[in-house]
Amino acid sequence: MASDHENHTKKGGWITTIPFLAGSVVGLGMAMSATSSNLIVYLVHKYNVKAIHAAQISNVVRGCMQLAPVLAAALSDAFFGPYPIAVAGLIFSLLSFVLFTLTAALPSLLPPPCQRGAGGGGATATSCEPPNAAQSAVLYTALCLLAAGNGGTRYNMAALGADQFAGEGQPRRRRQGGGFFSCYFAFLYASYATGDTVLVYVQDGVSWALGFGVCVATTGLALAALLLGSRHYRRPVPKGSPFTAMARVAVAAARKATVDLGSRVQYYHGCNRDDAVPRADQAPSDRFRFLNRAAMVVAGETREEDGSVAKPWRLCTVQQVEDVKSVVRVLPLWSSGILVSVTVNAQVSLTVLQALTMDRAVGPRFAVPAASITVTVLAAFVLAAALFDRVAAPLCAAAGKLAITPLRRVGLGHALNVASMAVAALVERRRIGAARGRAAAAAAVVPMSVLWLVPQLALTGAEEALHLPGNTALFYGELPASLRGTATAMPPLFIAAGSYLSAAAVDAVRRGTTWLPDDLNASRLDCVYWTLAVLAAVNLGYFLLCATTYKYNNYGGDDGNVKAQTQTDDVS
Repeated sequence: MASDHENHTKKGGWITTIPFLAGSVVGLGMAMSATSSNLIVYLVHKYNVKAIHAAQISNVVRGCMQLAPVLAAALSDAFFGPYPIAVAGLIFSLLSFVLFTLTAALPSLLPPPCQRGAGGGGATATSCEPPNAAQSAVLYTALCLLAAGNGGTRYNMAALGADQFAGEGQPRRRRQGGGFFSCYFAFLYASYATGDTVLVYVQDGVSWALGFGVCVATTGLALAALLLGSRHYRRPVPKGSPFTAMARVAVAAARKATVDLGSRVQYYHGCNRDDAVPRADQAPSDRFRFLNRAAMVVAGETREEDGSVAKPWRLCTVQQVEDVKSVVRVLPLWSSGILVSVTVNAQVSLTVLQALTMDRAVGPRFAVPAASITVTVLAAFVLAAALFDRVAAPLCAAAGKLAITPLRRVGLGHALNVASMAVAALVERRRIGAARGRAAAAAAVVPMSVLWLVPQLALTGAEEALHLPGNTALFYGELPASLRGTATAMPPLFIAAGSYLSAAAVDAVRRGTTWLPDDLNASRLDCVYWTLAVLAAVNLGYFLLCATTYKYNNYGGDDGNVKAQTQTDDVS
């Protein structure tokens, strides 16, 4: 009988990744992208939801779809591993698309269509009945399942794929693991592009029921592909959640806040080290000194027989304390990403509403679905990332001091964020001008091509291509190896926070101003965009302040073996 080691080595590698995992990524990605991108249009046209309210619902759903993967990743790391969480996510997604299909196919699950008639003064009036409690319950159940499904698959599919190339003492596998991520994102973005174009067109231009039915089919195939490869997957044992260790440091430091430790302080490094005689080089760093108390040894906190921790919520190692400090150090930089997410989420949602009012005809027989205009962001992301990584960054690196560090890359993304909001304001001012004098109906088509929206979305895609990879590289490089999972979860966390705050910001604008009425042609959406541009500019200044005072801890090196640096990064 083959040994466990032999069985283990027979699993993993490209033969499992390409036919099974890639098939799952593509099948689910098409359905997930099409449904989330076209949600605003579905709510407006089928559920009679007011345009701005639909945008708010979309932002909340997007926030949940970003937050859920972080929670699922924590469960995966701590208890289950990525495979069962990914399977559960696909099942939730399948149920979500089944419910969406039922809402589109069964008239009883939708409110009656809006009725148009003559109003006062010869104007056209529209009477719309909102969904009842049962119809809303089915819709929101589908949305909750959609967020849960995205949570189970978003990171765990990538983690499961990377695990197929994991192996101690196998440099070739590590190189192939890096190649897997390139392959993973290629398949992921291809599925998003297909979903945002082909499936959105089927939903919007042919039949919503057929479009959601195709989502059911592709997700079912994705689940089948993942399950068919189950006996081939390498499944490492979960190592525990890093969030627990960080919580222990905070609790231990707080519980020792008033403890008198005396003049002789001993710091705990672990039970396998000889720390009986404290030395200066064994003490934690001076930054955030309050947290150092978590590693200070008090009588009764270690076991006499082996020196191990007897009270894990009162004593932590110096390394655990330093790990928490590394997270705290990057929090100001992390927080600057929240406002970027606020502006981007608001812009993308409002752009779909703008597209609904504009001339979407391309040629004599084809009209661009309103939600498909957002594929510009994806296309610009891919193009800008390729040009930056293959052309701009190497040229700057060859110039010496102009080398693009992670903070400089993020700073360029912030600058493009300001430019994108300003261009959006200028384009919207032109759209409002074209809408004046048209019919009073809210559904009147503005004589202005939807292609006018492409420049602002292209700038947003380029901004995302700099901002998101730059932040990920920064957090991944600055946080220790034990917190690499936390590092990759930090950008989605500020995206989720930005999505929720974007919905709150739109609601505040509606309550406090007259800029966003239900009729977008009578709005002052340009003022909203100018406000977002000012906020983005202020946020850029805040980021520059944080970046110029930040000192790299681990930037540089290769394959995770980094050289400590103390220079301040100059982003100017």
